[in-house]
Amino acid sequence: MISHQKHPVQAVIFDVDGTLLDSVDEHAMAWVDAFHDYGHRVCFEEVRRQIGKGGDQLMPIFMTREEIDEYGEALESERLRIMKERYLPLIKPFRDVRALLERVRADGKQIALASSATRDDLATYKRIANIEDLVNVETSSDDAKRSKPYPDIFQAALDRLGGLAADRCIAVGDTPYDAEAAAKAGMRSIGLLCGGWSAEDLKRSGCIAVYKDPADLLALYGVSPFACSVYATFPQV
Repeated sequence: MISHQKHPVQAVIFDVDGTLLDSVDEHAMAWVDAFHDYGHRVCFEEVRRQIGKGGDQLMPIFMTREEIDEYGEALESERLRIMKERYLPLIKPFRDVRALLERVRADGKQIALASSATRDDLATYKRIANIEDLVNVETSSDDAKRSKPYPDIFQAALDRLGGLAADRCIAVGDTPYDAEAAAKAGMRSIGLLCGGWSAEDLKRSGCIAVYKDPADLLALYGVSPFACSVYATFPQV
């Protein structure tokens, strides 16, 4: 696959769930449990394919506008409680997450996190991933009116990076929602398969390169979009 890279990368903006943390199943189960508590029978696989969005974009898939207005806020609070009590202890980072971010920092690039999680949850996830000291800036659902696939969270990250031009940044995510949001913010994106989407899904959504997981991206770092500043062929999945 030939991908066009016109400018050197100065910052990398990482999604968190499904990209740095093996947490997609846990988030899906927390939503399933919360929906069940409010009388909604939903399919785990259908919910799982919505993970990567925030609650503002996920709930309308399974609830009517009237239901959201009546008890959507309470349902999401219940989902957060369930996540912390039942599923948070099960979450682990993918292999070589810290090593990948260390390589990015050693390469002189800034690191941002752009997650649909809340600010408090994002702090917890950084501790789990052992990357607290490697992140320059971060944005969460608290910093955006709309979650992915809208670009708000990525645009907030660009602002916190000092208004760095979008074409000098690259996003890394595991879902089509990440790629779509990055494109709307004017950024290129790399896709990782560890969140459960296929390479075809990610490429079709705009990813210029796709890798298995953070370890695979680290192994191919020198020939990835991170390192190439001219037209290049990126070895990938």
